[in-house]
Amino acid sequence: MSKNHRGSGIRSLPAHGKGTCAICGKTDIKVLWEKEINGQTVKVCKFCNAKLKNEARVEARKAKPAAEAAATEAPAEETPAAAE
Repeated sequence: MSKNHRGSGIRSLPAHGKGTCAICGKTDIKVLWEKEINGQTVKVCKFCNAKLKNEARVEARKAKPAAEAAATEAPAEETPAAAE
């Protein structure tokens, strides 16, 4: 199978999508992913995009048990108020 159209989406971008990553500072690297950091939308490289996704996944995993614990405690607090 031919690969004639590979990369055709970035050929129209300035410098073919290459620039400086806002997070790691690497130069002349493809910066195709836009991420919001500190309220600003910046373009990041493939590696920093993966790093941010992994960090978000870990944070979500840590927040999930805390949310479940809060949910199990909330009905226990509501039952005495409902009994009165």
